[in-house]
Amino acid sequence: MSVRIFVTGGTFDKEYNELNGALYFQDTHLPEMLRLGRCKIEVGVRTLMMVDSLDMTDADRDLIRDACARCEENQIVVTHGTDTMEITARHLGESLREKTIVLTGAMVPYKFGSSDGLFNLGSALAFVQTLPPGVYIAMNGRCFRWNCVRKDRKTGVFEEVP
Repeated sequence: MSVRIFVTGGTFDKEYNELNGALYFQDTHLPEMLRLGRCKIEVGVRTLMMVDSLDMTDADRDLIRDACARCEENQIVVTHGTDTMEITARHLGESLREKTIVLTGAMVPYKFGSSDGLFNLGSALAFVQTLPPGVYIAMNGRCFRWNCVRKDRKTGVFEEVP
């Protein structure tokens, strides 16, 4: 049994330009993160896109949904920007019920060194192997069903909603 990881960008994979202070995308950091985390499960990583989730469109969400539906693995982790993660989770949750899909991200870019990304990735990999089929968001050691979660914009923390 293997886990598929789909990369979509978000803070997880942002780089910092020291000359102008801008954040930008280059390549995903997932292979390095898996190596540093000493991941011993079989994973396949595929980059679908490298976008800030605020720039993500419905067509992008359809691409994520279709990739999840078509892949042969039944356990899927999607790295995603946190600003619209719950929108994508709802988009997937309304149509994908046979697979276990866990979205995760980071509040601080991995390359900053103080990122929560490595912890969130490890949590997502553990959750995807143990949860029943459905769509979830895993952040900061917690896991939420796709239709019961929101990001509190004041605290930057995901929380359960009825």
